[in-house]
Amino acid sequence: MMKVCIVSRVDFREPVETAQSLGWMLADAGHEVVYEDAIASELGYSGVSLSDPLFSADLIVVLGGDGSVLRAVRMLSRQVPIVGVNQGRVGFLTDLERDHAGEVLSGLSLPLPVEPRMRISIECDGRPMGSALNEAVIVTSRPAKMLQFETFINGRKSTEFRADGLIVGTPTGSTAYAMSAGGPIVDPSIEAFVLVPLAPFMLSSRPHLFSSSSEIEVRLISSKPSQLVLDGQVQYDIGEEASLVVRKSPEPALFLDVGRSFFEKVEQKLRLL
Repeated sequence: MMKVCIVSRVDFREPVETAQSLGWMLADAGHEVVYEDAIASELGYSGVSLSDPLFSADLIVVLGGDGSVLRAVRMLSRQVPIVGVNQGRVGFLTDLERDHAGEVLSGLSLPLPVEPRMRISIECDGRPMGSALNEAVIVTSRPAKMLQFETFINGRKSTEFRADGLIVGTPTGSTAYAMSAGGPIVDPSIEAFVLVPLAPFMLSSRPHLFSSSSEIEVRLISSKPSQLVLDGQVQYDIGEEASLVVRKSPEPALFLDVGRSFFEKVEQKLRLL
């Protein structure tokens, strides 16, 4: 028997109904089911908070799209295995489709097959800003204005360029914003940093891939205000001439391995774009 926590977006009827029916199905299969606060309130149950340090579960089932999965990972004070059930459009982070989710999840038993996914930790001028599973994006606060960047790898200067912004991503994030900006698709089993300039001024400013053991420093050396956006979820005004340091997070996100290869999923999802 497992303890399963169901998390769902509540702004659409379909995922709410799926959360209810999936919870009943898992309970009938002998699993303990709890609901995250938002969906619990919608269904009239007592809920649990993912950010509570005492929260525990063997598996978190997220009903929604990639944003819902990213939000759940961010909320957790301690990483727990997650599986996404696609209720969005494409869903690179959602491995199950609604019609088959109940059958797959009801038959699971401990220990669960888990795939760790590298996350990144970010500091700005020495202040911890949090972690990201997909990417940290530095963009101008003023539309149509370019920023000037210097990047340093393990303390040694790597590049200097002008662009609308810069993505520092993970292999998981390589199929997100970084892919739209012309970055490579990277197998998540390869741990690395993906650096992708956004609309660079010079064509020679190309995407780079660096070892996850590296320390990446990004210096803003222009006088224009900028913002830091983590996983498209939270944003910070970082002002002018900021220094950001990006490292591999010591705690990866954990995803349930449902037995599908990464490139099989990518091929299927890209057909939907």
